[in-house]
Parts: sequence; C-alpha cells; structure tokens
Amino acid sequence: MESSKWIREAARSVWKKRRTDGPAHESRKPDFSLCRDVDLQVVFGVTLISVLGVASVAPLFPAIAADLGISPAQVSWLITAFTLPGVFLPPFLGVLADRVGRKAVLVPSLFLFALAGASCALTRDFDFLLALRFLQGMGAASLSGMNVTLVGDLYRGNKRVDALGFNAGVLSVGTAIYPSLGGALGLLGWHAPFALPLLAIPVGLASLFILKVPPLPESKPPLGLYLLQAARMARDPRILGVFLASTSTFVILYGSFHTYLPVLMSARFKASPLAIGLMASSMSISNAILASQAGRLGRSYEERNVLRTSFLLFALALILVPLMPGFFFLLFATTLYGCAQGMNIPATQALLSDLAPEENRAVFMSLNGMVLRLGQTAGPLVMGLVYLHLGPEAPFYAGALLGLVIFAVLPFLVRERA
Repeated sequence: MESSKWIREAARSVWKKRRTDGPAHESRKPDFSLCRDVDLQVVFGVTLISVLGVASVAPLFPAIAADLGISPAQVSWLITAFTLPGVFLPPFLGVLADRVGRKAVLVPSLFLFALAGASCALTRDFDFLLALRFLQGMGAASLSGMNVTLVGDLYRGNKRVDALGFNAGVLSVGTAIYPSLGGALGLLGWHAPFALPLLAIPVGLASLFILKVPPLPESKPPLGLYLLQAARMARDPRILGVFLASTSTFVILYGSFHTYLPVLMSARFKASPLAIGLMASSMSISNAILASQAGRLGRSYEERNVLRTSFLLFALALILVPLMPGFFFLLFATTLYGCAQGMNIPATQALLSDLAPEENRAVFMSLNGMVLRLGQTAGPLVMGLVYLHLGPEAPFYAGALLGLVIFAVLPFLVRERA
C-alpha cells in the first residue's frame, strides 16, 4: 500500500506539471544571459566531450580501413565498440547519480574517457583498438544523459528550455568543429585525432571543483520504491515515444550519415579526410543555428510537433544525398540534415525533462542516453548489412524510410497532455 501511494502521488505531481512562466504559444526571445552562468558553461564542456568520441574520428574511417586492411563495413565497428557500453550501463549510472550524487558518476567518467581515448593513438592493432574504444565508451556512457540531467537540476520553466536549446547548440558546435579538426589532424596520420580525448581532463577538474550541483532531495524513497516508480512511469506511451524517437534519430545519424557519408564522398568525389570533415561541419552549423532557437520553436509550435517535423526533414535530406551530382551540391543536403538535427535534439530533451519526475530525473535521462546509444550501436551494424547487400546508396534510402515511419507514428505515441 505504501509503495502504491508513493507512486500515485509522484505520478500525479508529474502529469499535472506545467511551465508556469508563460503560455506554451508565447514567442519569447531566448535568454542569452544564461550562457554567462559558470555552472552552465561546465555543462557545455561535458556536452562537448560527449560528442567527441565519434565526430572527431569518423572522417578518418576510409584512411583507417585502408591502413589496417579492413572493409568499410568492418570500420563501423569502431563506432559500435564505443557505443556498446552506453546500451547497458546508463540505467545503473543513472540510479547511482540519483542516489549518491551527480559528481560521483560524472567526474570518474570524464577521466576514463580521456585516458582510454588517448591510448587509442598508441596502437596499430585493430582488435586492441576496438578494446580501447570499448573502455572509452564506458567513460562516455553517462555523459549524454548527465549533461541534460544537470540542466534539469539547475533550471526551471522557460530557462530550462532555453538552457537545453543552448546546450544543443553547443553540441552542434562540437559536431561542427570536431570533424574538421579530426580531418585536419588526420593529415598527420589517422592516429592523431585520438589525442583529442585528453580535453576531458580539464572538464573533469572543472566538474569536480567549480560545478555547483543542487543537493539531492533530503527525503528519498527506499531503493525498491524508487525503482518501481521509475519502471511504472517508463511505461507511459509518451515516454516510450520519446525513447523511440531518440533511438531512431541516432540510427539515422550514425548508421546512415556519419558512417556512410564519408564512404560515399571518398568513393564518388575522391574527397580527402579534411574535405569530409568540412562537409560534416556544414551539417553542424545549421544544426547549431536551429538549436539556439529551440525555446522559441517549442513555445510557438510545441516540442512534439517540432520533433515530428524533424523526421520529415531527415528523410528529405537523406533522399537527396545520393542524388547530388557534385561536391558542392551535397552542401544543400547536409545543411538540411543539420536543420532537422537542430530541431530534433532540443525537442526530445525538453519533452523528456518535462515528463521526468525530479527524484528520478537522472535515471530517466540516463535511459534516454541508453536508447540513443542503442541507436548509435545498432545503426552502423544495420546500415552495414544494408550496404553489403543493397549497395553504397542504400543506407541513405533506408535511413529516409525510417524517418518517414517515425514521422507517421509519433503523433499516436507522444500525445498532448490533458
């Protein structure tokens, strides 16, 4: 009886929750003064590290495959090995963060990411490289959920939506810079970009000594009740819909876009790693611009509608990629893809942050991190099979088909709250 009462009260408080600082349709300018907040700046650092593991090395995939004598399908294992720990670790790390504290999870994760990632620069054996990528992925497993958890802890209402939008913009800046930076370092050799994870060390120190995390609630439910409450709320169709959107987004991004755009550009246009990185950066620039306006878009059109529209744009962009006749024509498709990504990530995070109860926030955000890592892990594998059996253009059309399916089913899952 006690557990049922606790769960009913927690659920009632969540489903009645509303933003109290303005109507949903209000078109208010983003509050850019938030970016001067030192705590948010540390969160930005965590976000930049969270996307470093793939974006900085993806332009080197053709060079790695050629040097190590592996196929384009095999090189995708470098993504799979990195993302696999994020499939099963986040729920445990989220529970630990909710029960023990955010820093107890965040700081060790950043140091493990740095040391294992930098060690990849020292090996020329593909199997050992995969093992190090797996260790680096263990360090990365908590980061994509922890940064959003911290935003939810630090801000409320419109400030939270704006902070999530700015954070998504910073993420986009990282994904814009890292491919170009990785491609430029790749001119020295494919191992050089693996030194970049050392940047996680100063971020870990800032998280330990500068970041002021709000204290956990003094009154916490017993662990059994906590887990039961989280499990019951996780079955809500709206939350399941958000998780489905996250998984699909990263199947498309890492399966179709990040893995096979470099392969297509290298084969069709003889593009160098630097040129591949610059093309990926064009996607991230438009991503950052749209993400910085996430608060305004969400208030004007509702996050669930913004999220749905992003999948339609994903599909259109991916259909265009293999049809582009030249290198510069490809810029249009990648820029359009970036616009979709800039709409997608903040809308997903805002929806989930609004639905998640405060006492379970870390585990819910970690579950979201888990499902997006599932997408990162499954995407290259699935699209690798598509590539092998249907040809080099098929991964783009398969990603477009998935985008259209999610566009069609999302309204039936992520419904407007009563």
